[in-house]
Amino acid sequence: MHVHVHRESGPTRVLKISLAVTLAYTVLLVVAGIRAHSLALLSEAGHNLSDFLALLLSLVAVYFQSRPASSTKTYGYHRAGVLAALVNATSLVAVSFFIFYEAFRRLQHPQHVHAGTMMWVAAAGVVMNGAIAFLLYRSSGDVNIRSALLHEVGDTLSTAAVIAGGWAILVTGNYWIDSALSFGIGALILWSGFGIVRETLNILLEGTPRGMKLERVESAIRAIPGVNDVHDLHVWSIGSETHALSCHISIADIPPSVSERILRDVKERLLHDFRIDHTTIQFEHAICEVAHGCVIPVSESAEEHHHHSH
Repeated sequence: MHVHVHRESGPTRVLKISLAVTLAYTVLLVVAGIRAHSLALLSEAGHNLSDFLALLLSLVAVYFQSRPASSTKTYGYHRAGVLAALVNATSLVAVSFFIFYEAFRRLQHPQHVHAGTMMWVAAAGVVMNGAIAFLLYRSSGDVNIRSALLHEVGDTLSTAAVIAGGWAILVTGNYWIDSALSFGIGALILWSGFGIVRETLNILLEGTPRGMKLERVESAIRAIPGVNDVHDLHVWSIGSETHALSCHISIADIPPSVSERILRDVKERLLHDFRIDHTTIQFEHAICEVAHGCVIPVSESAEEHHHHSH
């Protein structure tokens, strides 16, 4: 069990600062959005509120993930961060549909928008979201922190679009631009939300970790001297950065002192090539029993070796 306490202090501080700033900016957006009659600013407020929830969930998850394993939670609380990211991403999808609905209504009945207010509020948002995104980027390996980062990057881009939209309204006087911007912001929220939902569900369903190929893991194990065969191979994620593996490895009928070297080589290869640090490896020799419906095909050479060894 590896508890990355040394890495948690940075994200925790960044998340707390981000939370305070995001809440303040959300309030500013709501006030300015109502005064300027701008749906784009109110959409941004929704976007930022979902960010606030994202950051809050991430903070709670970081706290849980740093807690040690216990006799009832033998893997610790790594999945807390993954669950937080899933809840957070699902809320994003809901927010985006609400924005689509409002924008469609506004397109049918355009309202007068104060473009100047839109622009200066959005400019403040670009600076704030950009700064938070930069801080989160420095600790974005975790899916939970990365989900918060995605929110912030999306916010930075959408607030920049609001500035451009405000300018376009000033120049052309077309108020439908405000609704069009809201559609864009909604689409951005939806896209980032679906990406995180897909990744978190993969972890919760014990899927092969993102970017990892099971065939490559298998061939890496087979390439180690002394390994005759690999079967019943499973690779999954406990948390977004903690990968686990279990497998059966067929070896010759050799003394434990020799098989210990094979085990060490396999573990080193898995850690170095795939960052898999939690392994459960079962050694078998010669003819293998059926394990979980998985029969190991025994080659003639392995059978001969088995006969010779007795």
